[in-house]
Amino acid sequence: MNSATKLGAYAVGLAVVFGGAAGIGKVVGPVGGTAEMASHETGEGHGGGHGGGHDGSASHAPGGLQVSEDGYTLTPERTTVAPGKKTDFRFTINGPDGKPVTAFRPLHGKRLHLILARRDLSGFQHLHPTLLGGGVWTVPITLAKPGVYRFFTDIQPDGAKRQLTLGTDVFAPGDLRPTPLPKPEQVAKVDGYEVTLAGGLTPGKSTELTLTVSKDGKPITDLQPYLEAYGHLVALRQGDLAYLHVHPDGEPGDGKTKPGPGITFFAEAPSSGAYRLYLDFKHDGKVRTAEFTVHAGNARVPVQEPGPGHDDQPHAH
Repeated sequence: MNSATKLGAYAVGLAVVFGGAAGIGKVVGPVGGTAEMASHETGEGHGGGHGGGHDGSASHAPGGLQVSEDGYTLTPERTTVAPGKKTDFRFTINGPDGKPVTAFRPLHGKRLHLILARRDLSGFQHLHPTLLGGGVWTVPITLAKPGVYRFFTDIQPDGAKRQLTLGTDVFAPGDLRPTPLPKPEQVAKVDGYEVTLAGGLTPGKSTELTLTVSKDGKPITDLQPYLEAYGHLVALRQGDLAYLHVHPDGEPGDGKTKPGPGITFFAEAPSSGAYRLYLDFKHDGKVRTAEFTVHAGNARVPVQEPGPGHDDQPHAH
């Protein structure tokens, strides 16, 4: 497990997502440039072990900036996907011997977590592909709008000493019209639910975040377990694609954690800047995602202006 984030009884993997492009561009395919190498400490799997406190961990660069780490490589079958069209996206995780890995350690109930988002922090998805024969993973995806998307895989192959987060870019060609980053708000609305955020992010320090779920003015006290927790939180940093995937303090069935209305996390922001938070929670048999913008520290946050003809309205997913 990558240890740059501590949350209650869970320490979770790091990865990377997004840059803040502005204006309208033409997305046609891969661009040049190399990602800075990131390092991590050895740890347990996705979500971490059941021990540990809320103190901050050693400082490390976020993971997921690399397509390859410790000899393991994320290899997509394609890196260009038609926008707005459902696509069977396939990929492999190739091992140190160059062959596709076929055995993985489960991380919070799944052998692989695929998280993707567009580089303007819109279009977030948390998916769980199916492992076919020969180590090929497959998942149906739809990239709603043109743009460059970052794909992250949280994995722990059998034989690997720790959890890895590998990342790669996938391109949806067309006219890029970035969605401006929404301003910070304490309440996000999704499908008739209201999620209220209490707390914030402090660079280099573990802080408490509590997200409280309600509907029609009444607190939700019967949240359902989703991937062995009452909530999952992903934080993406604007500007360099830094990603944090955290799980809540406590877990279903531990005798002390209630199924709502509040879900508490302990997270450490690696630096000052603007972050987009995505909370996955399950109620009435459906998983929903509430989104927030949070500013950590006193850094000046780049403003993303909509381009000509821009008709997207920022909203919680």
